[in-house]
Amino acid sequence: MANPGSDSSDEFLAHIRYEKRLSQHTLTAYANDLEQFRLFLVQECNVEQPERADFRHIRSWIVSMVEAELDKSTVNRKIATLRSFFGWLLRRKAIDLDPMTKIQALKKSRKLPVYVEEKPMETLLNEVDFPDTFEGQRDKLVLELLYGTGIRLSELIGLKTTDVDLYNKTIMVLGKRNKHRIVPLNQPLFELIQQYRQLKDTTFGSDADQQVLIVSDKGVAAYPVLIQRIVKRHLALVTTLEKKSPHVLRHTFATHLLNRGADLNAIKDLLGHSSLAATQVYTHTSLEQLKKTYDQAHPKAKK
Repeated sequence: MANPGSDSSDEFLAHIRYEKRLSQHTLTAYANDLEQFRLFLVQECNVEQPERADFRHIRSWIVSMVEAELDKSTVNRKIATLRSFFGWLLRRKAIDLDPMTKIQALKKSRKLPVYVEEKPMETLLNEVDFPDTFEGQRDKLVLELLYGTGIRLSELIGLKTTDVDLYNKTIMVLGKRNKHRIVPLNQPLFELIQQYRQLKDTTFGSDADQQVLIVSDKGVAAYPVLIQRIVKRHLALVTTLEKKSPHVLRHTFATHLLNRGADLNAIKDLLGHSSLAATQVYTHTSLEQLKKTYDQAHPKAKK
């Protein structure tokens, strides 16, 4: 076995920074995870170098985090960090065996998606009075787009004016992993986009960012906090849900489609999911709706 250097963690971080080109946020998380692991090894296992750790040491660290009641998602992220680190060591022949082969991620209880019922959404989009100003019409379009297409916050912000196909009444969405998908527009949403674009030109003229579809009150590209504020403020008018975010409208889009009989594979494609497993979570929500209907309607459901 090759003699690993004492700075293997630093070399690994340099590797993922310059060769994998991961984001600064991810780099920081990896660095913190490895430092916490190193400290645990030194303090609890009398092991000086992370590459000297074996299966028992890693399992002990995981147990300590579980006992400390860390969130399962956090623990699993740290496990993923070690999996990448030891895999890199093995490829460099700095270790003979990968101690992560016997380590499994913690099983997480899957939370049901939070969504808005149909009636409150109808009230918001059909009965709430949106001011006949650029800001008012922009806010309405943001809500209609998120609910009418199921796109993510990042996808909404990234929508370009040229992504709107006026002839086919569709939008081209750039999703995760730089994959494009085509999403249809209903007629009211299509007309709203046309009205908004005219109002945008009238309000800002050439001063507005002409590339992006959704812009701020100053005519520049919209940013996440702006969209989050718009959604939270308007959802508060019709629902008492604790969570009021753009992603709630994405969940609402998918749940309402499924409740009305849409094919699960079609919903998968509309949402841009890479696998059906990610979409199947909505079947649980639909099942809850069926149970609720049964309890309310069947003579022998509740006595």
